[in-house]
Amino acid sequence: MIDFNVRPYVGKEQEYISKAIANRKICGDGEFTKKCTKWIEEKTKSKALLTTSCSHALDMSAILADIKPGDEVIMPAYTFVSTADAFVLRGATAVFVDIRPDTMNIDEKLIEDAITEKTRAIAPVHYAGVACEMDTIMDIAKRHNLIVVEDAAQGVMSEYKGRPLGTIGDFGCYSFHETKNYSMGEGGAILVKDPKNFERAEIIREKGTDRSKFFRGEVDKYRWVEPGSSYLPSDINAAYLYAQLEIADEINNARLHSWNLYYENLKDLPNIELPYVPKECKHNAHMFYIKTKDIEERTELMKFLKANEIITVFHYIPLHTAPAGKKYGRFFGEDKYTTKESERLLRLPMYYGLKDEEVLKVCEKIKEFYR
Repeated sequence: MIDFNVRPYVGKEQEYISKAIANRKICGDGEFTKKCTKWIEEKTKSKALLTTSCSHALDMSAILADIKPGDEVIMPAYTFVSTADAFVLRGATAVFVDIRPDTMNIDEKLIEDAITEKTRAIAPVHYAGVACEMDTIMDIAKRHNLIVVEDAAQGVMSEYKGRPLGTIGDFGCYSFHETKNYSMGEGGAILVKDPKNFERAEIIREKGTDRSKFFRGEVDKYRWVEPGSSYLPSDINAAYLYAQLEIADEINNARLHSWNLYYENLKDLPNIELPYVPKECKHNAHMFYIKTKDIEERTELMKFLKANEIITVFHYIPLHTAPAGKKYGRFFGEDKYTTKESERLLRLPMYYGLKDEEVLKVCEKIKEFYR
């Protein structure tokens, strides 16, 4: 059986978890939390905080952006629910716009027309670790005085014009979920551009207290400063993650190898479409997908591959078609590509440790299906 996903494991995780336990500090901001944070900051040249999930990183971004009831946030409907949840929980309306069929990212050309006097932020989502057209999005945001929250859940190690994803907007959000390139089971990180926002992010993350300042010796006692919550992951989780971050380049290169092997073996098959990566984007091989003719063909292909012990999955059901999407959001303009393209997309097995012969088997079985 070729699984769709196998969580990353490099061999040192148990050793580091045991060390975290021996340190007697398994709560947040222990030795391994600090090591992971340092790694992220050195890689991104941005201030960062490890969080319990990317969802919570997005929640923190919405709080830091002072999103309030009645505000509107522009985003794609082709994304995970957390992108919308973060803002809806603050009372905002999710305004969905159509995606580009080539990258499956938000169509930057449609954003400006969706802006109203209630618009407060734009939340681009870097699908499959391939960057949105961020220069255009940042220009729109600057001209309309909007905040940009990058949902870079899938974008660790990806770049746009040499800049790490998550560092271009006001806030960036990473995921270290079990399904991501680097994992701590459940976890994430928030990247913060403005130093003033970073100090506030520390407070919100520490249940609304200035506890971080207290531990640094900057205050003699810590107090409740503003509303917050507990967004600190256990140091045990961070210990699991750090083992992978130590060899992040090795993991990244292995995934890129598998991605390229898929591409080379499927590029001449006329029945399907393959992923598109713009020249200004450096991706991280988070996923490899194909697009079939339509949803019926995709369903049949999935059944065929499963019968041959290959597990594949489709991705998001567009949010504007979901019950909560209809209640808490609206679609601006025409749904020309979001639904149609989402119904064609099929994700193939992709994980660190995937063998070449497994990739080749998947490719051969896809070719066999079309023959």
